[in-house]
Amino acid sequence: MTALASDTGVGTRSVPPLGGLNLTLLRLELRRLLRNRRTMVFTLIMPPVFFLIFGTQSSYRAQRVGHGNVTAYIAVSMAVYGAMLACTGGGATVSVERAQGWSRQLRLTPLTPVAYIAVKALVAMTMGLASVLAVFGVAAVSHASMPLHVWVECGVVAWLGSLVFAAFGLLMGYLLPAENVMQILGPVLGVLAFAGGLFVPLRDGSVFATLSQLTPLYGLATVGRLPLTSDGGGWAALLNLVVWGGLFVAGAAWLFRRDTERV
Repeated sequence: MTALASDTGVGTRSVPPLGGLNLTLLRLELRRLLRNRRTMVFTLIMPPVFFLIFGTQSSYRAQRVGHGNVTAYIAVSMAVYGAMLACTGGGATVSVERAQGWSRQLRLTPLTPVAYIAVKALVAMTMGLASVLAVFGVAAVSHASMPLHVWVECGVVAWLGSLVFAAFGLLMGYLLPAENVMQILGPVLGVLAFAGGLFVPLRDGSVFATLSQLTPLYGLATVGRLPLTSDGGGWAALLNLVVWGGLFVAGAAWLFRRDTERV
């Protein structure tokens, strides 16, 4: 009987291609996220509004920064901020799934932890791209000035770099209870934005500027603005992104296994 089960494959569970990642699952996850009104407000409304509040002063239009003006500089910063919010919020939805028992159900399927994290990251990245486009759309009609290739490069870097925060959102989703995850993440992301120099430029040589280089958002903020400013420090900022991204992905994968291994 054992030999027959072994020969026919009964009692075994094969791993599907890509660990179970497929377009149907991606579509369902994206649809669920789009139905969340709070997510849509944080993703598509808050970042453009912040840009209009802080970046449209008339003096900023004439003041130059790198290949553009200050208005463009603030537009890139708010695009990075929006992508970070969108990706973190998209990843943090796992906390709700844990509360509903969905993540434990997934453990009964052939879906691998890496594929599950990839699905969440891709959905979060889709929302991050929407946020970047929303900010740049408002900035384009609000006198933000930089060459077309800089628009494209800044947008792509801000979007791809925000993948780090999709992993961060997943990690926090496993660590925090569903009813408090966004209430806690909101202030945390605000502090990270200030510490990383996203809202207020950091003075070179200061102790705070040195310490900020160790924060998760410093790398994304610096690399995201690099096509515009052409400042140095690009390799250090990229290393910051890679290190923090690796830590967040590893932590999220480990917590996923620990959270579902009791099934």
